[in-house]
Amino acid sequence: MIIRTLVLFFCSLPCFLLAQSREFNDLPYINGLPAEDSLRRLNLVIPQNVKSPAPLLIWIGGGAWSYVDRNVEMDLARKIAEEGIAVASIGHRLSPATWRDPSLNSGIQHPAHMQDLAAAVKWLYDHARTYGIDKSNIFIGGFSSGAHLAALITMDPDYLKAAGLPSDLFRGVIPISGAFDLVDYYNALLNSDRPELAELHVQAVFGPNKQDLISASPVTYLDNLSIPMLLISDITVQNYTRLFEERIQQTDFRNIQVIYANTLTHAALWKNMSYEEESPYRNYVIDFIRQNYRDHPTSIAK
Repeated sequence: MIIRTLVLFFCSLPCFLLAQSREFNDLPYINGLPAEDSLRRLNLVIPQNVKSPAPLLIWIGGGAWSYVDRNVEMDLARKIAEEGIAVASIGHRLSPATWRDPSLNSGIQHPAHMQDLAAAVKWLYDHARTYGIDKSNIFIGGFSSGAHLAALITMDPDYLKAAGLPSDLFRGVIPISGAFDLVDYYNALLNSDRPELAELHVQAVFGPNKQDLISASPVTYLDNLSIPMLLISDITVQNYTRLFEERIQQTDFRNIQVIYANTLTHAALWKNMSYEEESPYRNYVIDFIRQNYRDHPTSIAK
């Protein structure tokens, strides 16, 4: 495991005791959402024994933008909520993925995933008081395809603006094991042992033109970096993470912590964070939120 520019303030951080939590599942974040639409919904885990409103981590699971399931992220959500942090696991509409399963032959393209995410953020922002959420302490993160979406919504201002949300809404962003330069991602697949994925995977999600990939890439918006970032990568996708890190290093932005889990594959890192009773990578996420919490740290009632 390699850690870069990571500082842990163990003594100065607030002490979060294990919190009981309450869950709200299948909450629609679109007004008038049809009952049969099971995707544009979110699951919310709220810690119960906190004296003040809880910080919120908005979390987008992975699945190649095509088979994301908010429900499989609940083990991770519950473990983070035990530390006094509310977690919203976001569902969104999905893209085709015939390369994985011939039956996955229909769906949406970018920017529909982002529009769904922005709508979910708007719903959570508007309902913060109802659920005991501190709307001044909202963080966003995701794994794999979710990492891409989390990074993009914090770097391309158009999505928050279109949803009527403040541009400084997020306190920090936590992209884990994603791809952030989609032109590079497309070319890497084109030159891999499965070149068909460049079309069936990347173009199916983002469109056939290079400009489509550029406009959907977080690296396009490096000049907009402004909030703290915790960037974590497994060994499988580390080249994409290193490219993102190198591009960020070419800017003046320095509020970034980078961690490489060099002994864990893509799936193994997700499982470690989700299922292990003690996960250093999950702890990095929790500590990052504590470090960047604004004004009044959550205190857990004893």
